[in-house]
Amino acid sequence: MRTITQIVIHCSATQEGANFQVDDIRRWHIQRGFKDVGYHYVITLNGDIQVGRPIEQVGAHVKGHNSHSIGVCYIGGVNEKLKPKDTRTLLQKVGLQILLVVLKSRFPKVNILGHRDFENVNKACPCFNVKSEYKKLQL
Repeated sequence: MRTITQIVIHCSATQEGANFQVDDIRRWHIQRGFKDVGYHYVITLNGDIQVGRPIEQVGAHVKGHNSHSIGVCYIGGVNEKLKPKDTRTLLQKVGLQILLVVLKSRFPKVNILGHRDFENVNKACPCFNVKSEYKKLQL
């Protein structure tokens, strides 16, 4: 098993209320030249936790940080005008919280970050403050 030091939260940058699944993101990523979906987990609008890439495999979600991180993506992240917005449903928030607690129990020293928390990332993704929201799960 590879060493995991980070969990990175992303949004799919899809319009609020649009119902996509891990297989949709897999298709988009393969069309972009990835070998598989870049994320390890996807949280759907109804809070389902869908498995993407196995966590034993390096993801493709934060350049320069993939070898030691787990990528988690929630569906949504933009409003009807395609502007950044925290579009998470209550069920997505619950699903994400459950997944993070499970991952944190497996990897207790892991840091939880948003995609936008990395240097050289000029994105709003995941459109909410991960460090603040999940500070109780941090080291």
